[in-house]
Amino acid sequence: MGQGSWHSIFRDDFDGPMGSAVSSSNWRHDLGYCYPGCPAANWGTGEIARHTDSTKNASLDGSGHLAITPWREPDGSWTSARIETRRSDFAIPEGGTLRMEASLKLPAVDITTGKGYWPAFWAMGEPIRQSGYTGWPQWGEVDVMEHINGRPEIHSALHAGHPETNQNLASTPFECSDCDDKFHLYAVELDAHEARYYVDGKVHHRVTEEQVGKTVWKDATQHSFFLILNVAVGGSWPSQLGGGPDGTTVDGKPMLVDHVAVYTRK
Repeated sequence: MGQGSWHSIFRDDFDGPMGSAVSSSNWRHDLGYCYPGCPAANWGTGEIARHTDSTKNASLDGSGHLAITPWREPDGSWTSARIETRRSDFAIPEGGTLRMEASLKLPAVDITTGKGYWPAFWAMGEPIRQSGYTGWPQWGEVDVMEHINGRPEIHSALHAGHPETNQNLASTPFECSDCDDKFHLYAVELDAHEARYYVDGKVHHRVTEEQVGKTVWKDATQHSFFLILNVAVGGSWPSQLGGGPDGTTVDGKPMLVDHVAVYTRK
């Protein structure tokens, strides 16, 4: 985690009995296909799963992990889960650094059995909650880890700017052939001028204030954030990278979360 003294401001280790729900004091469920008022249908991505608060889709496994699991329903539709931290006050301290991390084991699928799988760990700027979930991506979307269609790679990105000028500052694919059978630590560190993305302590992507401009950077990063964990099914990106779910796609393969933590360093 680099040099200096880090201060822990949030942590969930997902301890609890097998089959129990995630902590309601730490997390809240996003439900259905969009935020209240539906400012962007299908969460703005084209994904097709209906998000629920059922323990079938999100529950503790009894071994210190959260399992977020997509299922194909008898009628052929899909359900899954998307949870957000209740807190949205994770901010860069003055002159310092904010670190958001999660230890994850990705769904055990490949490019055949995993078409349409889209697990992710990410954050959005708190102002989007205040604006009724409109104005994306002005207030910043920090994608710490995204995994598409069971491909042996992960992606990171910063989305910033206004809807008509979305700046998608994405990483090149980071090869990770064992991300579906081992836990890896995914993190981002934000300071006043740069975002650094890590896998197991190694930087694989950077975005700087200079790349986007001072105003866009300030709007996207210089405020507080909330965290999101989800497993989407289908959508525009999976369609671009091999296709959405079809008859070869298996259900019931969870993303396991060992812990989520947030730190600051002055």
